[in-house]
Amino acid sequence: MDSIELLFLGTGTSTGIPMIGCHCETCTSADPHDRRMRPSVVISYGATRVVIDATAELRLQCVANGVDVIDAVVFTHAHADHIMGLDDLRRFNVTGGGALDLWADATAHAVLKRRFGYAFLSAPPKLGMFRPHLRHRAIEGPFQIGRMTWTPVPLLHGQMPVLGFRVGPIAYCTDVSTIPAESYKLLGGVQILVLDASQHKVHPNHFCLEQAVEAAHRVGAKKTYFTHISHALRHEPTNATLPPNIRLAYDGLLATADVATRS
Repeated sequence: MDSIELLFLGTGTSTGIPMIGCHCETCTSADPHDRRMRPSVVISYGATRVVIDATAELRLQCVANGVDVIDAVVFTHAHADHIMGLDDLRRFNVTGGGALDLWADATAHAVLKRRFGYAFLSAPPKLGMFRPHLRHRAIEGPFQIGRMTWTPVPLLHGQMPVLGFRVGPIAYCTDVSTIPAESYKLLGGVQILVLDASQHKVHPNHFCLEQAVEAAHRVGAKKTYFTHISHALRHEPTNATLPPNIRLAYDGLLATADVATRS
């Protein structure tokens, strides 16, 4: 058996936790699990490392977790909290020694190119010119990064179509308020599931905690972690109410699953 790892770089909402100007129990908590950067993960298998989304704290997240090299970046959608660290990808051009593949669907790529057009120039940066060097790879169905196939999982974020991703036994579905019936089929048999669970109250664009638990039971993964967590959910008190195989994720958490290999 080989293994695949999912490292949570950030597990908070678009504001991050603590929030500016908020002095609630979560935002002033001494528990480090209640400090949450914007949502992003690294998926690793063999020598391959892939970042999903580039948050505004990407540099801090990667330094804190020892992420020195990545092979590609994949985007779920193009909201600001998921893309505004894109310029920091230029460091991975240096550490990796070349251009970096960027996977996004047509809608997300149109936003990325409009906001960061300089990062997609075909010519490599000149000596002393500091900008990312990115190659757009279109997500139009399942795609390959290294030895693993990435399967896009269509989701709804309010009325906005976004993507989750299944990579072997792991599925990552942040910023979701509805999982279409066909997408549940794509999630069948996963060992580790990551779902959006923002707060207790029903939200138009995100699963609330109750909806996330219901979706987790429907998928039936061995382990489910919740992300995109607001300050409404304190780490330990919330986990005490959840089933043993469902937990709030936290920044720096590493989850591992087995990948069957052919003999």
